[in-house]
Amino acid sequence: MLTLTNPAGLWALLGIPAVLAIHFLQRQAVVIPVSTLFLLEKTQRESASGRRFDRLMNSVPLWMQLLGVLLLTWLLAEPRYQKARSTQRVAIVLDSSASMAVIKDKLKEKLIASLPGLQGPATALELTVLESTPGRPKLFAGDNPDELAKTLDAWQPRAGLTDPSQALRLARSLVAREGIVVYATDTPVEQPPFDARLLSLGEPIDNVGFTGVTIGEKEGAKVFQALVRNYSGHRSSRTWQVELPDGSRTEPRAIDLEPNAIMTLQAAFPENAQRLKIVLSPDTFTLDDVLPIVVPQPKKLALFAATGGAYEELTKKLLRSLEATETVNDTATSDLTILSYDPLDPVLPGGHAIVFVKDETRGGAYLKGGIIAERHPLIDALNWQSLLVRETIQLQLRESDTVLLKQDTRPLIFLRESEPTADKPAIRQLCFNFDLRLSNASTLPAFIVMLHRFAEELREAKVAPMAELLESGQPVTLAAKTGAEVPALTVETLGLDGKVVKTTTLPASTRVKLDAPLEAGFLRVRQGETELLTASVHFADTREADFNDCKPANTLDQGSAAAVERHTEEDHWWRAWFLLLLAALLISWHFTRERVAARKAAAPEPANA
Repeated sequence: MLTLTNPAGLWALLGIPAVLAIHFLQRQAVVIPVSTLFLLEKTQRESASGRRFDRLMNSVPLWMQLLGVLLLTWLLAEPRYQKARSTQRVAIVLDSSASMAVIKDKLKEKLIASLPGLQGPATALELTVLESTPGRPKLFAGDNPDELAKTLDAWQPRAGLTDPSQALRLARSLVAREGIVVYATDTPVEQPPFDARLLSLGEPIDNVGFTGVTIGEKEGAKVFQALVRNYSGHRSSRTWQVELPDGSRTEPRAIDLEPNAIMTLQAAFPENAQRLKIVLSPDTFTLDDVLPIVVPQPKKLALFAATGGAYEELTKKLLRSLEATETVNDTATSDLTILSYDPLDPVLPGGHAIVFVKDETRGGAYLKGGIIAERHPLIDALNWQSLLVRETIQLQLRESDTVLLKQDTRPLIFLRESEPTADKPAIRQLCFNFDLRLSNASTLPAFIVMLHRFAEELREAKVAPMAELLESGQPVTLAAKTGAEVPALTVETLGLDGKVVKTTTLPASTRVKLDAPLEAGFLRVRQGETELLTASVHFADTREADFNDCKPANTLDQGSAAAVERHTEEDHWWRAWFLLLLAALLISWHFTRERVAARKAAAPEPANA
């Protein structure tokens, strides 16, 4: 394979028509006065009317000059020959953000068309395609353009705004310093790291879409409030309607949104409907045009209060502040027991509990010393420095207890946890090692926040049904039963009609982690006959729905000269061609000089009349 390093050298070929034009021109006839007419037969008829195009005179200088032009063009174009078994490694990092869905087809066509240019003079091309989201596997590895096209067709960009630096670093390590790294996006960056080339096909587009939804209650009926945003700088008009599980739709309603405006759509949730969709009239970016909804239902937390006396009012306030709770009459059926510890009856419950010390004496002096909070999720970022505590009786501290807050060396709050078993999770008890009535703890925001955190951790660990509104790709943690004969979890993607579209399974564990689907729709997770989660999944990433910063950019041709030098070698005969050029010029000069000398010698001397 031949590559011309300097294609501009081909302009030297214009010398060929110039040489031919010169040789087409005939010299003007020389006027020689003679005294007798017989000398006219000796004259050479060259031209009767001055310089004009007549006929091409075949001569050695003509061919030498043409050969010289060709040799000069060859040398100026700097030809190089392909090296044997040379491979160009190319790593393409695809921006996996959801906004790329708009240009996915156009990007596929552009990348396929750019492969020959990326390969350049190399004999083979080695392609690797990655996503910008860290931790994702390779999308493609090989050299077949058809397989690459299939991979790009199946690719679904749905992530949020991501930093491509980590993926670009990995791409550079895969292709080494000599390889090419391409970052394909719709929002160009000024200087991509790791010497990456940029391909951006993005353009600003007008988009209107849903940004979120809330479910409330008015006059005993469930009411949804969906937020719609106009991301463009122009006034936009859309229609919206509600789609029900039986396939029916309400009449379309028109809405007009001012530039960058947000509007709330509100309607009653139909009775006996488990799910529904709100649908906007489609635009170019369709991911945020559909909003699936279910009625959220958090897990209910069963509470049992056994405090009494002065603690009763505090317990009532706590119960009122916690959502989705119900009171029960014994500890056996409760998820959380709130009790006061009496030293005359030092028996603690066998389940989850919040324990307060009860000291019937007036207590001693206020404790002195610095208040120290340990690093723990229950107490992180909470301010306890204004806490005042009197000396009271204490709970017996075990070696396995985790102290969360202490004043000097006196433990004030600690967490007691039992060892979990295969059939039973760990029992957690949050113990306040002082009499709450003899302190100002109940007036501190940190106190109530800590109680809420503890209650919500117990709610999260409870194995019970719940319904949630999820965003696409949102991580979800579920509590499930464990044991030798416990069934695995079944994850089902549902249609609006409740029919299963896709099913996957997950192994059972105390904490099951999964991600919500990337596509808008409905989700259900079951363990045997127990339904653990019913959810709707919608797209709500406002950063990816805003296309105002999108614009085209292309630096794929950057650094092509270095690739040519790496995969080709120079013409080793260039010295011979240079000498041949000099020889052609000398031969042309030699024959041109002889021709001029011969013409002068043949010309007769003018005679006197």
